[in-house]
Amino acid sequence: MPTVSVGRDRLFQALGRSYTQEEFEELCFEYGIELDDVTTEKEVIRKEKHLEATTVAGDSEEVIYKIEVAANRYDLLCLEGIARALRIFIGKEKIPVYRRREIPCESILQINVSKETSQIRPYVVCAILRGVSFNGANYNSFIDLQDKLHQNICRKRTLVAIGTHDLDKVEGPFSYEALKPQDITFVPLKQEKSFRADELLEFYRSDLKLKKFLPIIENSSVYPVIYDKNRTVLSLPPIINGAQSAISLGTKNVLIECTATDLTKAKIVLNTMVTMFSEYSDPKFEVEPVGVVYPDDRQFEDCAPEGAFKGKNIYPDLAVTVMDIPLAAITSPIGVSLGVAEVIHLLEKMQLHANLNAANSVVTVYVPPTRSDILHPCDVMEDVAIAYGYNKIPKTKPKCMTTGGQQPLNVFSDKIRGEVSRAGYMEVLTWLLCSHEENFAMIKRKDDGDTAVIIGNPRTSEFEVVRTSLMSGLLKTLKHNIDHRRPIKIFEAGDIVLLDGTRDVGALNNRRLAALCCNVTSGFEEILGLATRIMQIVRKPHEPANADFIRPSNEPEFFPNRQCCIVYNNKQIGCFGIVHPEVLEKFGIPDPCSFVEIDVEALL
Repeated sequence: MPTVSVGRDRLFQALGRSYTQEEFEELCFEYGIELDDVTTEKEVIRKEKHLEATTVAGDSEEVIYKIEVAANRYDLLCLEGIARALRIFIGKEKIPVYRRREIPCESILQINVSKETSQIRPYVVCAILRGVSFNGANYNSFIDLQDKLHQNICRKRTLVAIGTHDLDKVEGPFSYEALKPQDITFVPLKQEKSFRADELLEFYRSDLKLKKFLPIIENSSVYPVIYDKNRTVLSLPPIINGAQSAISLGTKNVLIECTATDLTKAKIVLNTMVTMFSEYSDPKFEVEPVGVVYPDDRQFEDCAPEGAFKGKNIYPDLAVTVMDIPLAAITSPIGVSLGVAEVIHLLEKMQLHANLNAANSVVTVYVPPTRSDILHPCDVMEDVAIAYGYNKIPKTKPKCMTTGGQQPLNVFSDKIRGEVSRAGYMEVLTWLLCSHEENFAMIKRKDDGDTAVIIGNPRTSEFEVVRTSLMSGLLKTLKHNIDHRRPIKIFEAGDIVLLDGTRDVGALNNRRLAALCCNVTSGFEEILGLATRIMQIVRKPHEPANADFIRPSNEPEFFPNRQCCIVYNNKQIGCFGIVHPEVLEKFGIPDPCSFVEIDVEALL
């Protein structure tokens, strides 16, 4: 859960009164947030810089409240948002109305997007705050909010990167392009020297803050860049802004741009930035829109006002989302009987305008752009419960009794585990993910493209596919424990994943049992005995005890003529045999091994 650090005195000033620590903790609890820690500015600096207590200079002993907020409440990631939400909650302020400044379409400042940006960060959204009044406190809060959003919804700038610029230092229209690194030259923020983009990335490899963002674009043939009319670089997203457009305490007009790989998240981030700090703009809570023009005339829903020419998308999108929810759907899950007027009042405490459609007892809820966390009627119900007070909801006994229990497959799997353990095998747990080579080439299998689930953009070559067999995991375990005394007998009962176009998600889990025996000899008789024992305990009462379940097989991972498949109910459910020497060699195992793998679900 994100934690927001705010100055106690400034927060109380924004709330219009002072609280004792106990009173403020109670207020936070009622609103659904938590006062996590109370510290001082000196202590925060000391911890950040790893200093001794006596080495922190200055006389500042400002008390800092660390407030824990919900991960999806982006509007609470700064002091302005917390103070506004609490003022509305305690009835000291009405819900603000956020609006776009009405200006002629031809006068709207615009940013033109080049088609090359589709190769790296295809989306951009922008807005302008006019007449902003910055001071030291709200300026720091403005910067801190960007950092919080970057760590949260922006996923460390991989999905969205925020840039803020002094509009009076640059001139529109702007252009968002993707160029070769050698073609981009500018002076970055807090530097005096001009760098080429590829040189700049090398320069920042030693920067503790920025070096972690370099992998986002460093392997791309083109880098994203934003220029103004005079080819002044505003930003090299998601790395650094240009020095020319840097904001300061004297900045009055702020251009906010968000480049992204996810347009929905970019719109949420932009809305959060402008709604939180439009209280310092003039007029208050008013935002000047910016038009975004794509080369293929793309237009996104609700982003082009009447009169806009084709291809122009207008941001920010401050539209209110309307939800019609039956009154019973709000009150019944909470377990209390609430009147319409009370529900509407409670919703307004949570920044949600509402009214009643008396004809069908439906509450119409108007979700503002600050509340991107409201996605479903259940979210509205939760807000009503919070505003009502969880401690006020009466405790009741359930009206029906239910008995929990394990899934039949898990019960059966546990029984199978017990039988294998009693046969002298030790259970191991291995990763569900493995490398493509381990899943196919190393066990002499071919990838037909219709079997394995492939991981998109894997972070490591060790986790490229979801396993389709338990064999590679047991062989890797054996390799890392090869010095143990012989025989080494290990097993695993776990899931594999196979592609299946008939399933909603396109794949299915399948429970498998696998066992491996490694000794100075192959141990084929050990594995045969284990397979025979398992088939004996799962056979139907009417089946003969000596029913034949073994058929010849020709699987590439086993030694020819030293392998069999297991048949049950006229269906092949597994196989066993002596592991092929080439497979053992690839895993670095010097001794012979035998292996068995059975589809547990087919035995149920």
